[in-house]
Amino acid sequence: MASIGYFLSCEQFGPKELIDQARRAEAAGFEKLWISDHFHPWNDEQGQSPFVWGVIGALSHATSLPVTTAVTCPTFRIHPAIIAQAAATAAVQLDGRFVLGVGSGEALNEHVLADQWPSVGVRLEMLEEAIAVIRLLHRGDEVSHHGTYYEVQDARIYTLPAEPVPIYVSGFGPQATQLAGRIGDGYITTSPDADLIRVFKEAGGDGKPVQAGTKVCWDRDAERAVDIAHRTWGNQGLPGQLSQTLPRPRDFMDAQTLVTRESTAEAVACGDDVDAQLAQVRAYVDAGVDEVYVSQMGHDMEGFFTAWEKDVLPALR
Repeated sequence: MASIGYFLSCEQFGPKELIDQARRAEAAGFEKLWISDHFHPWNDEQGQSPFVWGVIGALSHATSLPVTTAVTCPTFRIHPAIIAQAAATAAVQLDGRFVLGVGSGEALNEHVLADQWPSVGVRLEMLEEAIAVIRLLHRGDEVSHHGTYYEVQDARIYTLPAEPVPIYVSGFGPQATQLAGRIGDGYITTSPDADLIRVFKEAGGDGKPVQAGTKVCWDRDAERAVDIAHRTWGNQGLPGQLSQTLPRPRDFMDAQTLVTRESTAEAVACGDDVDAQLAQVRAYVDAGVDEVYVSQMGHDMEGFFTAWEKDVLPALR
């Protein structure tokens, strides 16, 4: 049976709201937490982007649930040596209940320091080297690294957890998924794609955990729920590599005019229909996901957590 966690969306909620949601999630019976890492929201309707490492520090005092970043990009905006230090501190604060989820990033967040946005192949090479740097530093030794993309000089991390921080790698296509299977301690995705999960396992990921995140819009008014989902998360329906290449929230606002309200209604469980929300989660379980993380797009948090505690989570168990 897959475990069910709650997905904290830094793009849509401020830091105090996220802490409140984490507390509510634990009280309702969610088992783990995901938290996104963004410099910008996807669009202006989402309207937030708190610094994830500050929020994680607060989570360590607000909840006893394990936390995974979904996902951090350790290649452009923040040097992998700094991510190594941040992840080590988070793991200490959370008493080892921390997973560093990493990915090759999106231009939306990573272009802000005026770095060139390279091809997918180069970004994955950078990610692989960044992970190697993080793991070297997590050994606790003094490290000097002179690589293709990164330099580290006489660096040592002193505040370390008792065990190395697990590093899960995200992948939304075969190339990134194969990398995740080869070097990751686990796999992160957002789609219930059994074929990609098979690629991950065949590339070396057999027996490693698979995490996935999904979003629902709980509201007593189903039509209002569709409106909220379409307005705030219409970007999820964009095709191809647009989500990796568009640089600004307003570019996503323009692009998501191509996404119809009907397609959003088909893709997202909207309203208070328990069966619809169950079906959305079960699609991930059936695809082979071990940990499913669910985010509430809507504003009625009380209704969402009450319904999930009373009806949805018991049915999933």
